[in-house]
Amino acid sequence: MLDRHLHPRIKPSLNRLAQWLDRPGVSPDGVTLVGFAIGVLTLPFLALGWYLPALVAIVLNRLLDGLDGALARRRGLTDAGGFLDIALDFLFYALVPFGFIFADPQANALAGSWLLFAFIGTGSSFLAFAALAAKHNIDNPGYAHKSFYYLGGFTEGTETIALFVLSCLFPQYFGWMAWIFGGLCWLTTLTRVWSGYLTLKCI
Repeated sequence: MLDRHLHPRIKPSLNRLAQWLDRPGVSPDGVTLVGFAIGVLTLPFLALGWYLPALVAIVLNRLLDGLDGALARRRGLTDAGGFLDIALDFLFYALVPFGFIFADPQANALAGSWLLFAFIGTGSSFLAFAALAAKHNIDNPGYAHKSFYYLGGFTEGTETIALFVLSCLFPQYFGWMAWIFGGLCWLTTLTRVWSGYLTLKCI
């Protein structure tokens, strides 16, 4: 919901950082892999209850996720790079709730499982429509800088990162936030499925 408003505001800063980063030996795919490696550290940090290091890993992961795209736009977007980026994004999104489950299974297992279940809905509807949109050459004016077309929703990247940040700052409330955010994810899934169905049916 907030992505379309936030992206135009942060894009100039990312482009400036990408210009500084654009040098021999640095590739967009390499930035993607480094960002994911840092993001993976979130899991052990959360499992150990090290919430501030986990927060730093999350923020760095998301920063590098933005930088790889900005650098790719300077070099030329590729299908391989877009695939790697989105695949590792979804893995990162899944490992954060899993980390909170590890941190306190008794308090977080059910809520964390609900959130992971909800992420399956948003992720599958996202990717299924993206694949068919590409097949039918459906344009993507709202997200022209993305490798994939996708339908928006209540819970996009900005909202998900806000959830992760708040969960690290206030881990005692992770359960409540996971239940609420998971419900919003299912609203996103339902609207995406319905909108996607209507869009594709009219083709």
